[in-house]
Amino acid sequence: MEFRIADTFTDSLTKLTGQEQKAVKTTAFDLQLDPASPGMKFHRLERSKDRKFWSVRVNDNIRLIVHRTTTSLLLCYVWHHDKAYAWAERRKIEQHPKTGAAQWVVVPERAEIIRHYERVTATPLPSSVKPRLFAPVLDDELLGYGVPPELLDAVRYAGEDTLFDLIDRLPQEAAEALLELATGGKPTIPAVVPATADPFKHPDAQRRFRVMANMEELERALEFPWEKWTVFLHPAQRQVVARSYNGLARISGSAGTGKSVVALHRAAHLARGHPNARVLLTTFSQTLSDLLKSSLHASSATNLKSMAGSASPQCPVLQWSFLRSYSEHRRLLR
Repeated sequence: MEFRIADTFTDSLTKLTGQEQKAVKTTAFDLQLDPASPGMKFHRLERSKDRKFWSVRVNDNIRLIVHRTTTSLLLCYVWHHDKAYAWAERRKIEQHPKTGAAQWVVVPERAEIIRHYERVTATPLPSSVKPRLFAPVLDDELLGYGVPPELLDAVRYAGEDTLFDLIDRLPQEAAEALLELATGGKPTIPAVVPATADPFKHPDAQRRFRVMANMEELERALEFPWEKWTVFLHPAQRQVVARSYNGLARISGSAGTGKSVVALHRAAHLARGHPNARVLLTTFSQTLSDLLKSSLHASSATNLKSMAGSASPQCPVLQWSFLRSYSEHRRLLR
């Protein structure tokens, strides 16, 4: 049985108290070891839109929401009893009919429509009414970006005032595409995967759902949940990290686009692939150097040690150095 965690689970875990987190982690490890154990108290969520949602009792107050099939178990969310159930009732996991990726779908709350008829005098719309941002875009194109079919109408009616409220309800790949469209860009429509492919192995799905192959991977993911990028790497970033280059490579982007994340993962990737080499990662400030060093410990140290053994001389070494001056840079290159 494949054991997965979702980014929504790691997000919710960090908001619990220390004692509550400890109890949740114990339950998570027990589930990974033996999900069929009689000690695991599963309860089907009858009011959920997704019939595969179950709750697992952590203690008297905390409930773990899981997505359970005959071949997989996914940790989705954790919180206090009633609010955990309410979270699950408004969500479901579906395979997107166009892209093939597994994605979260936030189900709109049902509202009763009351019709009231009244004679009114027609007045022209004010000139300040803002246009719909995506009115010219065809449904097939929106689906190609990963917009869930249930939200096509909401996207169609979105304007500048409602766009960001809508973005929060969309899968990340769809949100990024719509933001690019709204600012005059033209997003690239990803290639369609075969209908028989595993929806959880789609690159977009791996941004939010990841398989934990063993207890070490799960322990690392739960130990550093705030460093979510160490587990959920963007597919485009992953390609840059693992690519083979003939020479120097330059990665450019605006602030906050993940350049440092790519550099860190690239260094770890090179160290794993060349266990006898030393990899030097430099940066321009002491603050960023310290941040990357702590992030390296969170994302790679455990994995590298588990690959080589804590006492093995073959353990890859990442040489960390903050270059304070040009002269020091020249000295290191000699």
